[in-house]
Amino acid sequence: QVQLVESGGGLVQPGGSLRLSCAASVNMYRIYNMGWYRQAPGKQRELVAAFTTTSSTNYADSVKGRFTISRDNAKNTVYLQMNSLKPEDTAVYYCNVQGSIGPLTPRYSYWGQGTQVTVSS
Repeated sequence: QVQLVESGGGLVQPGGSLRLSCAASVNMYRIYNMGWYRQAPGKQRELVAAFTTTSSTNYADSVKGRFTISRDNAKNTVYLQMNSLKPEDTAVYYCNVQGSIGPLTPRYSYWGQGTQVTVSS
């Protein structure tokens, strides 16, 4: 099946930047949605940024103008560029891909292992 491997998290000061990467282990036959979610302690997992099959984007209001989602199809990788980071951005970030691996396979939601982002002085 599909494995999503995340990288790029870490500790950064307020106002700093990080770029998260999420690489799929296999080529997807069809991707319906892909995006980034985050979960802070004691809170629900929330959508941060996402692509759809039409390449439209959706961002949480709290990150608009600061975060940018992008992808490199040749590398089977999706990125999240995070600028002007704030302490409230601190969370575990998860990559998610909803798609199928073949024409006769069902859609499935795949998740990365999560990467910690900590914004603190």
